Amino acid sequence: MSLLEVKNLEAGYGDVQVLWDVSISVKRGEIACIVGSNGAGKTTLLRTISGLVQPKGGSISFDGEDIGGKTPDHVLGRGIAHVPEGRRLFKGLSVRDNLMLGAYLRSDQDGIAKDLEHVMDVFPILRERQHQDASTLSGGEQQMCAIGRGILSRPALLMIDELSLGLAPRLVDRLGEALIEINKAGLTILLVEQDVMTAFEIATEAFVIETGRTTMSGTTADLGDDPKIREAYMGL
Repeated sequence: MSLLEVKNLEAGYGDVQVLWDVSISVKRGEIACIVGSNGAGKTTLLRTISGLVQPKGGSISFDGEDIGGKTPDHVLGRGIAHVPEGRRLFKGLSVRDNLMLGAYLRSDQDGIAKDLEHVMDVFPILRERQHQDASTLSGGEQQMCAIGRGILSRPALLMIDELSLGLAPRLVDRLGEALIEINKAGLTILLVEQDVMTAFEIATEAFVIETGRTTMSGTTADLGDDPKIREAYMGL
């Protein structure tokens, strides 16, 4: 059963339309990815799902509820956490405080403490540096903190925009391993990634967006063998 269902979505900024008839379906418990070239509309899609951009047409259903056009607070409260491109950590706040901001809608203190421990178990460097200004972390550590902040909201779906942006391959591999571990613990993940090979190593299902339209979808195994995908995105 699909946890997230996007059908014929149209969205953009003012008079500029970016998404045209985009449809994706994310099953509960899986890791899915959205791939495509820079400017294809991937970030706009996540921003529309999370309520930061208003849809102009189509529908967005999450766990059976129509959330198209709802506020970001409502979408977060329903269980969708969005890790934005660029991490967007708060300078001057510690790693721990940045993580705790993810739980601002929650009141279950015992559950928050448990989830904080889980994040620090998955990313031990965050435990070591929990009192350090988050803006002084390395790029990979900042990405870990941003992902951890998303987890602290206890979402049903974690959306991550450009996981590997600006990171060394070794750090990307570590983050990929962590996401697979987090997914096995029960969290559904939707990953937006320009690096198709990285995305296909982490995810099991994929959607290809080109110039604001969904052009292909399927398992990452099948799409990874498709000559069009290999030539256009993998240089093979």
